[in-house]
Amino acid sequence: MRGGYTKLGGIHVKKTLITIATLALGAAFASPASAQDKIGACLITKTDTNPFFVKMKEGATAKAEELGIELKSFAGKIDGDHETQVAAIETCIADGAKGILLTASDTSSIVSSVQQARDAGLLVIALDTPLDPIDAADMTFATDNFKAGELIGQWAAAKLGDDAANAKIGMLDLAVSQPTVGVLRDQGFMQGFGIELGDPNKWGDETDPRVVGHDVTQGNEEGGRTAMENLLASDPMINVVYTINEPAAAGAYEALKSIGRENDVLIVSVDGGCPGVQNVADGVIGATSQQYPLLMASKGIEAIAAWAKDGTKPQPTEGKDFFDTGVSLVTDQPVDGVPSISVKEGMDLCWG
Repeated sequence: MRGGYTKLGGIHVKKTLITIATLALGAAFASPASAQDKIGACLITKTDTNPFFVKMKEGATAKAEELGIELKSFAGKIDGDHETQVAAIETCIADGAKGILLTASDTSSIVSSVQQARDAGLLVIALDTPLDPIDAADMTFATDNFKAGELIGQWAAAKLGDDAANAKIGMLDLAVSQPTVGVLRDQGFMQGFGIELGDPNKWGDETDPRVVGHDVTQGNEEGGRTAMENLLASDPMINVVYTINEPAAAGAYEALKSIGRENDVLIVSVDGGCPGVQNVADGVIGATSQQYPLLMASKGIEAIAAWAKDGTKPQPTEGKDFFDTGVSLVTDQPVDGVPSISVKEGMDLCWG
């Protein structure tokens, strides 16, 4: 027993020796496999259905198995399910995990729970979605989400040419809580398109008349369709649609198709999942910015292993306040001045 001892008085020596030998033998077998020696890690994603998070879990699971780490995975019921993520963090602390990989649904409200985990000695790494503020986590492993938005904004503006000056743009965002990933992509798109930003830390305060409006999608197809219908009710002549991700883009396309406008509206998106890249090939999406969730998650597990070994913390990419896992614009309609890869190359790198 930890912190105690066994008194062996009043019994025969032979029995005592057997007892000691038995205890020693048991200890010899128990110590190497002790649960206390196992490094524990947690992955907490927004949902477990979005292909992006499915691939993230695959990357974390494979790397955890490779490094001998015990991984437990948690997910919200829907995108925006903050309470489930808070409960998951509490469970990870109670379980004695060494670190948490987190894609936060509410990037500011989760900060107090993250601080509790860090105070308990856990390394907390934000994946894909920076916390607000970003240094609330020990490190962020993510796509440069502003750059991802900027690439599709630049591409859309170049694709329209002179008509970009008279564009009517519908913005299909993520959630009313404005998580950082949604703000960064939205504001990146606007800057890339040539729209003057208001406060770059939120969306919806720009004054450019080309922006018809914003609506939220919860990052899924049904939400994308509903949000697109709402914006079309405001202006049926929208001809450019920014979408937070490819499921939302697929929903927007269906809404446009229902009124016969699927061929004269330019849709751009972010993610780079295989279904989304296929939608670029099929003409549903004009261009998408591809990110790499498997790399984010596997690097995150490596960081937890290093933290458990000697307290080493991961370092950001030079010149940035996060570890940049890369982004590529995928399209078969390249434009001058905007670097891109082909759909074929995108399919070779896609996930989901």
